[in-house]
Amino acid sequence: MTDIALVKELLALLDNSSATTIEIRKGFTTYRVSREAHAAAPSLPFVPVASAAPGAAGGPVSAAPAAAPAPTAARLIEVKSPMVGTFYRAPEPGAEPYVKAGSRISVGQTLCIIEAMKIMNEIEAEVSGTIREVLVEDAQPVEFGQVLFRVEP
Repeated sequence: MTDIALVKELLALLDNSSATTIEIRKGFTTYRVSREAHAAAPSLPFVPVASAAPGAAGGPVSAAPAAAPAPTAARLIEVKSPMVGTFYRAPEPGAEPYVKAGSRISVGQTLCIIEAMKIMNEIEAEVSGTIREVLVEDAQPVEFGQVLFRVEP
């Protein structure tokens, strides 16, 4: 039985019972489907409790999308780090930062520098808008895919 078929079966079982949570262990993965008892319409999120064992093929599949973010957050675009390195807000120590919260930006404008292996990589804006949040402190290490800024287009 595929993960999706299993989740669909769990959802059907939950929908036809008075239970609020059903949990099944399949190998090294635990599947839990639950709904809030006080909700007017049942909410049926699928939450994987433990991931598959290392080296196992596949993994849990979500049956329901994640909760919707707040309306304002939904409009913000996240600028993520394209590499691992050290984040710098300014071109040199003591200089004004490239951008700060509230700064208007345009496509191609330098937002920050990420130093990786002694190479200074300028990170440019891919969208025009206003910087709403700067999520990393100057001279802090960043990971690939880490959110650096949130921009309102």
